[in-house]
Amino acid sequence: MKKQTMTIDEKLNSVRAGVLGSNDGILTVVGVLFSVSAASGSSFALLIASLANLISGAFSMASGEYASVSSQSDSEKVVVQEEKILLKKDFKNQKAAVKEFYIEKGISPETSAEIANELLARKPLETVLSVKYDIALGHYMNPWQAAGSSLISFTIGGLFPLLTMILVKGAWQFPATIFATMLAMALTGMISAKLSDGLVIKAILRNIIIGLLTIFIHYFIGRILG
Repeated sequence: MKKQTMTIDEKLNSVRAGVLGSNDGILTVVGVLFSVSAASGSSFALLIASLANLISGAFSMASGEYASVSSQSDSEKVVVQEEKILLKKDFKNQKAAVKEFYIEKGISPETSAEIANELLARKPLETVLSVKYDIALGHYMNPWQAAGSSLISFTIGGLFPLLTMILVKGAWQFPATIFATMLAMALTGMISAKLSDGLVIKAILRNIIIGLLTIFIHYFIGRILG
């Protein structure tokens, strides 16, 4: 059997899941760090709460990504079965759909008809899936890969503020943790912007502001409850 390689879209989706996981890990853990610090000030309570939050958050993120990607993969497989049936029962309309696709691309009706005939003669199912749904036959999103990417990235993201808070002592503890959080958020903002061809500076600033708001809100809540 021919081994299938990952498509560019599959790789990008896996990386996007990792970026989102890192973002969630950073914000979730730093929120606990500042709320617990403000409420109790106990180093032991801070460590236990942060570790518990990091572990539970990572597995929660992974399970959510697994469920989401599994659902998407199942939907794509259903579409494949439906298109197989339509190719047998309604080939004329399938051919018309392929022809219309190329006409909308700016190709003449005559040439579009020739392209449709040739593609449907060679790879009918692959053609209609690509034209109608932008699906590559056999290349479904891997839920385990997405879950693993989220699990690892959430953990790595959460370790940025956690290790900084643990390793840095004294007056520099909170400023260093805030700086580490801003640096990590800036990095995930840059990566997400690069992947989506967005505005890098805007994405970085947006992520930094979100990180600062997360710290402020959790610290404020911790002070009130403490």
